[in-house]
Amino acid sequence: MSTCHNPSSEPAAAAGTLKVALVGSPNVGKSSVFHSLTGRRVVISNYPGTTVDVFRGRTSFNGHHVEVVDTPGMYSLHSITEEERVARAILLQEKPDVVLHVVDAKNLERMLPITYQLIEAGLPVILVLNMMDETQALGIDIDTDLLSIELGVPVQKTAANLGRGINELKQAVLNYQPVCLNLPVFYDNTIEQAVAALLPLVKNQPAVRKLSPRAIALLLLRDDTQILQLLTDDGADIKAIEKIISEVRASINQTPAYLLAVSQQRAAQQMVRKVMTQRADDKPPFREKLSRAMMHPLSGSLILAAVLMVMYFFVGVFGAGTLVGWLEEVVFGQYINPWLQDVLGNLIPVKIIADLFIGDYGVITLGLTYAIGIILPIVSTFFIIFSIIEDSGYLPRLAMLVDRLFKFIGLNGRAVIPIVLGLGCDTMATIVTRTQETKRERVITTLLLALAIPCSAQLGVIFGILSVSTGMILTWLGVVLLVFLLVGYLASRLISGERASFYMEIPPLRLPRLANVLTKTYARLEWYLMEVIPFFLLASVVLWAGDAVGLLDILINALKPVIEFVGIPAEAAVAFIIGFFRRDFGAAGLYDLATEGILFGNGLLVSAVVMTLFVPCIAQFMVMIKERGWKTALAIAGFIFPFAFLVGLVLDRTLKLLGVNL
Repeated sequence: MSTCHNPSSEPAAAAGTLKVALVGSPNVGKSSVFHSLTGRRVVISNYPGTTVDVFRGRTSFNGHHVEVVDTPGMYSLHSITEEERVARAILLQEKPDVVLHVVDAKNLERMLPITYQLIEAGLPVILVLNMMDETQALGIDIDTDLLSIELGVPVQKTAANLGRGINELKQAVLNYQPVCLNLPVFYDNTIEQAVAALLPLVKNQPAVRKLSPRAIALLLLRDDTQILQLLTDDGADIKAIEKIISEVRASINQTPAYLLAVSQQRAAQQMVRKVMTQRADDKPPFREKLSRAMMHPLSGSLILAAVLMVMYFFVGVFGAGTLVGWLEEVVFGQYINPWLQDVLGNLIPVKIIADLFIGDYGVITLGLTYAIGIILPIVSTFFIIFSIIEDSGYLPRLAMLVDRLFKFIGLNGRAVIPIVLGLGCDTMATIVTRTQETKRERVITTLLLALAIPCSAQLGVIFGILSVSTGMILTWLGVVLLVFLLVGYLASRLISGERASFYMEIPPLRLPRLANVLTKTYARLEWYLMEVIPFFLLASVVLWAGDAVGLLDILINALKPVIEFVGIPAEAAVAFIIGFFRRDFGAAGLYDLATEGILFGNGLLVSAVVMTLFVPCIAQFMVMIKERGWKTALAIAGFIFPFAFLVGLVLDRTLKLLGVNL
């Protein structure tokens, strides 16, 4: 049995501008390959109709124009998550000239099933064995020539993080020619007969003809509802298709999807035995022992505490303290803002117009000062340390460690990634919830981020406020953690939807490379500057307008009775109103009141708790609308606002009832 990859008989490079798609599972170094192929000429955009980012880069290989598309991570052509659906849609709709399937060479056996699926789909595949440096360090050798012959597709070795093999990969793309080859997997007779019966029914259907009819038939046998819907839209004979699938299910003990997976896995095992050899080593290396310790409940918790401590000192103390103090107080406070206030004050004689730029709520004195002077150093330090943690391979192990705890609140270990990110910036973390499998999980995580996860800037200020008493810090931490678990538990029972299974690749531990860390940090800061700063400018304009028409005073006066009822001095109303625009700024307002002696004792603790749980800042709220929609975002904000004050009220009354005066 054979298939052909590409109807053209010319090398891919001869067709003009090449479109190259990168596909592969998460944590295989796909992004490193992408950056090595494209340099920094990258465009990030949502895939149409979704919130999933797709990275595109234009470059040239030896003078040939090339567009490289980095698709979201996928474990199979049978897509489950939104990211997998987008990755497959790119293959279906954009028809790349060459598909680079990037795999972790160390885990070739686990990676090969999707290679088989791509080959079965008739796609122009080059198999990229990435992380060869780590593979060879483990004493693993792979016969790439034999592997290429067995699969019938080109095979290239790379160590993209070191830049090795990239030039050879570019040349392989340019030299790629369609070939006819033997199909890699022959399935159970019942499956093959069903495929043969389905082929006439799915052949030449417009929406799916960019995949081979055999691949379409196999996806139908996996109960792929998206493919079935596309065929339905094309007017295919769905009743006949469903009849064949029903007959297959009735004739076997297992599901067709299970049989397909077993056959592919068996074929992968046989292939690895042929092409891979490994040096015997009796003792597990140190990093293997460390890896196990990170996932053990006791040692893993201690390591997590150490990691959080490092993050606190680097982001909270150094970023939010030292760097922010210098930028905000010295650079903006002593030089930039006074100079601009002097220059613009003379150029713009109308005070209300001048205030738009240099007033208390001006786009320069408030918007840019906060965005550049306060938030930029905090997110920069957070991005640096997060990139180090990410490149080290710690996050998947942390997900394994907390999986059991997170199941209590309706999530799984995968949610730890946006939650940890939220300690740096909840706005960015809300976007990262896209990596979660189901809509239900994304809604719960978004709710918890908005409610109980303080961003690093806010966290630093609150620690500063409460540092007068260890009891205050511990009480604040206990209340926030209790709210996190209680609300998560209740939300998991009230919010309907599919519960996701937990599956995560565990990459090897590795020492992060400085160049990679800086590259990732730079790319994330680009995102921050382009997408987040406009929110700060918008917030300052809204505040300026509210102040100009008196609306701001009305809001402050309306909030004062609520503030006082929960045991907080009325003067704190301004901090809470402005806290909606930046929660850390609201916390800073509390800090001022504390230093002036207005806010202290129980009122200070209650204020810190309410400010932590208070409604998300405007940037996070706008991203919530973008990611979850108006209704969900408003429902979350509508719940959080009274709930935060309710928790403050309960805390205040409990302290009084117990006779506690902090």
